[in-house]
Amino acid sequence: MSLSRLLVTVLNRLQPSAETVMLVSAIAVGLISGTGVTLFRKLILFAQEFYWHELQVVISAKWHWAILFIPMLGALVISLLKFKLDQVETRASVKVQPSALDMGQLSYSQVSLKTVAAALSLGAGASLGPEGPSVELGSNIGALLGQMMQFSSERIRLLIGAGGAAGLAAGFNAPIAGVFFALEVLLRDSYRTNKSSPNSDVSVVVIASVISALVSQISLGERPAFSLPVYEVRSYWELPLYLGLGVLASVVALMFTRAVKHAKNFFAGEWAIASFMKNLSMPIKLLIGGLCVGIIALTFPEAIGIGYETVESILQDTPFTIPLLAILLVVKLLLTAISSASGFVGGIFAPSIFLGAVLGSLYGQAIASFLPASIPIAASPAYALVGMAAVLAGTVRAPLTSVLLLFEMTRDYRIVLPLMAAVGLCAWVLDQLDTSSPDRMIMQWSNLPSDIEVLEKIKIAEVMTLNPASVKYSMPLLQAAQFITSGYHHSALVFDDVNHLQGILTTQDIKRLISAPAGLLPLEEMTVQNICTSEVICTFADESLAEALKRMATRDLRQMPVVDRNQPKRVIGMVDRLAITTAYNTALTKRAIAARITATKPSAAINSNVISPAVSNALNSANPIVNTNASNGNGRHNNEDKERTETVGNHDSRINANDKSVDKDNTLNNNLTRELDIHSSETISS
Repeated sequence: MSLSRLLVTVLNRLQPSAETVMLVSAIAVGLISGTGVTLFRKLILFAQEFYWHELQVVISAKWHWAILFIPMLGALVISLLKFKLDQVETRASVKVQPSALDMGQLSYSQVSLKTVAAALSLGAGASLGPEGPSVELGSNIGALLGQMMQFSSERIRLLIGAGGAAGLAAGFNAPIAGVFFALEVLLRDSYRTNKSSPNSDVSVVVIASVISALVSQISLGERPAFSLPVYEVRSYWELPLYLGLGVLASVVALMFTRAVKHAKNFFAGEWAIASFMKNLSMPIKLLIGGLCVGIIALTFPEAIGIGYETVESILQDTPFTIPLLAILLVVKLLLTAISSASGFVGGIFAPSIFLGAVLGSLYGQAIASFLPASIPIAASPAYALVGMAAVLAGTVRAPLTSVLLLFEMTRDYRIVLPLMAAVGLCAWVLDQLDTSSPDRMIMQWSNLPSDIEVLEKIKIAEVMTLNPASVKYSMPLLQAAQFITSGYHHSALVFDDVNHLQGILTTQDIKRLISAPAGLLPLEEMTVQNICTSEVICTFADESLAEALKRMATRDLRQMPVVDRNQPKRVIGMVDRLAITTAYNTALTKRAIAARITATKPSAAINSNVISPAVSNALNSANPIVNTNASNGNGRHNNEDKERTETVGNHDSRINANDKSVDKDNTLNNNLTRELDIHSSETISS
């Protein structure tokens, strides 16, 4: 990371604009990510050569069946690495807060250990892929660079997305697909907000992706991931057949994701028949996974490892029988779930591509055997090609990325139409069948509560605070820093001489400047406008708290200025997370009280009219606790009834029963309110 330190020193001395800093950072992320992915790929090849050539020759010379111990040996090595990684993460969690860990506060050893563990897992034959670790490696590099540069959480997220795009671009030699993957998956929530300069953010991702792909091409060659056949459109009437493939791909993708989820539950001991698994240590679980991989290596070696050799054989129309393809489809799906759940490190891109290629080839051969020879259809490799994109889109939930990835690898416009048809239908069917959020390889940072709809009816004007902390843009920086820290403010709005909003100054900006090496301009001569953030996300008083919370979550903001809709530079207030948390708790409590009263009023009326005094006395005597509470309640309400009788007259005896019911409801609601407050604060606070 000497390049990163050099970059920090140069930028601090030159003091360029924010856009220039992000542009240079994107270039650095692309260079480092491309180099890291190249070394990662070479380490995978080295591990494969050691395990399945040198070690296999020695072991299989005496006993052929002994090769099943090769993945188990790899599992032991990986367990040692994961044990060391757990120690590093434990030390890191002590030094920083959990919220900081979520924003990329990583150590160099964490990144290197994860990468080596992934390379050794794939080299040992685990049925996983290298693209997921490549994306994670690039994202971690972006996070480390942002951490070293002491960037804001928003810029760190952008570098994480740029690093992920760089990792995918280097892995597949597909820079366009890398860009869309970052925008569609990694930075998906960030583009739901109103951004003042989205083009600048996209350019950061594009530059990092292009630079990383260039480094990969120089190091590994310009050859694409697969040598694909020439695609030929035999008939446009064939398009419905591709739609049928899209439906089948959605089923396979759903079964694949469900299998991975259930396998993780099995190894976690959440199955009733396998509760003993939760007592097993991590090395034992890895050994079980390695044993499964070794057994499959003896019977179906095509299914172990990354599997790109098998995929390329299918695309080159190597003869695979329909029964063999069906067996490979099931075995690969189950083996990938076991490999991931047992503790091996890897991604799901390559297994998804493998399953799609097998499914497409199986589908193409099946329809060719059923349809008459007079109907022209494409060869099975064409269906395998479309199946790869469809299953990948259904598994990762990234249809645009899948279409562009396959298009970049084929570079043939004729495949676009059937490709889009199958991928689009697969994505639509999955949205109808599975409403749960997909398991992303990279975390999403929204952290929104599940019942956020309660905030949609509350306007920002109801909870915003007036007269927020502010400074003038011409104020000396040290004076502004004293003002912010003396009042224990996290930030202050920056106004010009006519009180128009010009930016925001945070304690993080001040801390970053003070800890950096001395620049061209002395600290004593700097003003607020030299370091404040000019691009500020704002909201309006007539918007809902739900919209405000979503905008704040995408950039991890603690507060947000409220401006006049007709005059966007005029600030009328400030809304912060504490106010939204309070409103959220209050709304939940009101809803719970209303539901409780609605549910108990009819039953209270029925009980008071139907239950006789004899039955009531029998129930009270059978339960001493209830009897005591009832006696206290009756005594209190009898006194109230006596006072009412003296002043108003006779009342219906049902009033006493209803009052008692409401009194019990208040006690229950007080307990419910406390539980909701605790739960809501833990959910919504950052």
